[in-house]
Amino acid sequence: MRAVRISKNGSWQAEPATVPEPGPGQVLIRIRASGVCFNDLHAREGRPGHEAAGEVVDLGPGVSSRRIGDRVGVPLWQTACGRCEWCQRGKPLHCPQKGGTSINLPGSHAEFMLAAADATMLLPEGLSFEEAAPLFCAGYAAYSGLCSAKPKPGDRVAVAGIGGLGHLAVQYAKAAGLFVIAVTGSADKISLIRGLGADEIVRNGKELQAIGGADIILGTSGSIDAQADAFEGIRPEGRMMVMGLGTAPLPLPVNALIMKRASIIGSQHNDRRHLHDALALAARGRVKPMIETYSLAEAEKARERLASRRTRFRAVIVM
Repeated sequence: MRAVRISKNGSWQAEPATVPEPGPGQVLIRIRASGVCFNDLHAREGRPGHEAAGEVVDLGPGVSSRRIGDRVGVPLWQTACGRCEWCQRGKPLHCPQKGGTSINLPGSHAEFMLAAADATMLLPEGLSFEEAAPLFCAGYAAYSGLCSAKPKPGDRVAVAGIGGLGHLAVQYAKAAGLFVIAVTGSADKISLIRGLGADEIVRNGKELQAIGGADIILGTSGSIDAQADAFEGIRPEGRMMVMGLGTAPLPLPVNALIMKRASIIGSQHNDRRHLHDALALAARGRVKPMIETYSLAEAEKARERLASRRTRFRAVIVM
């Protein structure tokens, strides 16, 4: 088989590799599509990729939940120790020994990959591999953040940053029947954002506040400053879900946070049922990821476009 490896200079190269054999509790997946996430750019060695979709072609000993031929996807977090405090509480997401695709487990930018059988999710009928792949990270994160904000009928939802994560968040919020406001400084995206279903489009938190603010702000931008700026438009007792990763501090006005009794909540892949529902909405045509496709041999081209922020909006390697 062929698999992408990160070279010493950081480029992605497709190289020959050995097809692995599944161990106990594992399945071997023939990858048909692998989404390219911005977090892939942080990897410095090994095999990147954590948005996998494909077909089960072999079963390891003890696997009964999956069958050969199943169409499945693989989320970022696959395994946990089962013994720590958080695993015992039923919250393996916080397990300090959890296994993550492309983190301490093989990545998905390859023709074949192993995965924990119980971590895989069956793909609903009507959803292609190419469209499913980016939903296993970006779609999962966007929908999980929305659900964890506990929206109520009549809530106004602002999506701060309309990129690979935000363009899906707009669609999921609209599919939930909410009033959706897109916050973006990119004038060239205006017509596209309207096509995604946004009810209003503003450039920053000040303009968001001027049109009545938002009860929920989904911070999907990769810019921490952009997420912080959007907070200016939060309504009293509003919830801000921080989802766009970054290492910089999140500068927020403490007085406004206190006086408005607002909540700031970090959010990622919070609940497996959110992934199931995110996939189901896409299968019904309520949400459609906008993708660019590349062959495995073009993996470096996909990386370069993402690194220069030219991708609209998710890159997917197809095999």
